[in-house]
Amino acid sequence: MSIINLYTETNFCHEYELAYINWIKNCIESKNFSFDELNYIFVDDVYLHKMNMEYLQHDTYTDIITFDYSIGKKLGGDIFISVDRIRENSEKFKTDFYNELARVMIHGVLHLMKFDDHTEEEKNQMRKLENDCLAQLNY
Repeated sequence: MSIINLYTETNFCHEYELAYINWIKNCIESKNFSFDELNYIFVDDVYLHKMNMEYLQHDTYTDIITFDYSIGKKLGGDIFISVDRIRENSEKFKTDFYNELARVMIHGVLHLMKFDDHTEEEKNQMRKLENDCLAQLNY
């Protein structure tokens, strides 16, 4: 059974939940992947910073941490997103909050597809893939 869950560990309420779930499903299928269970957990900076320290030994704030349970082309994972980072980045980059949220949500899925963003070339490819998926979003 394929399912996408949206959970919150903060006071965030996703206004476009169903539209985003359908959009993520379509993006996954358009890249010839399927999925089992994807869990998005929306948290604050303190929560994600603690996870970053505990699991990755990184003493930095981040917008996303992805735990990958995928097997081959069948995706599965837990994607933790800091709503605080999304809000700050949307202001910094002068973009709509929900557009920035969508970018980060699909960024996590692309990581599950084994796309990376360590080098400049990988970052450019990741941004192109994000933009391709964002172009499909209607909310």
